[in-house]
Amino acid sequence: MSLPTTIEARACCVPRVTSSLTVDDAERVARVFKALGDPTRVRLLSLIAAGEGGEACICDLTEPVGLSQGTVSHHMKLLADAGLVTREQRGKWAYFALDRDAMDAAAAALRLS
Repeated sequence: MSLPTTIEARACCVPRVTSSLTVDDAERVARVFKALGDPTRVRLLSLIAAGEGGEACICDLTEPVGLSQGTVSHHMKLLADAGLVTREQRGKWAYFALDRDAMDAAAAALRLS
C-alpha cells in the first residue's frame, strides 16, 4: 500500500532540533528556574535589583516580604546556591547583589536561535 503523493513528498523525520543543552547545563539551568519558581524569591531579587548600587543587606529584605530573617536567609541561600546572587559578609550583616551574568544566562537558555 502506498501513501498519497502529498504525504510521500514531505520530508519525514528530518531532525528539527539542531542543538541542545548538555546534561550539566540543563541541571544548572533547572536549579536556576527552580529557585525562581517561588514568588518570594522573585520579590527578593526585585528588591535587590532596586537597591542602591544593585545590592541589599539582609536586614533590609525582611520587612518588605513580611518574613523572619531566618526565612529570608533560607531563600537567599537558595538564590545564592543557584548562582543568581552573590553574598558578601560585612561585619554581622550579609549583603547580596544580583549576578548579572547568571541572570543573562538564564534568559539566554530560553531564547530560540
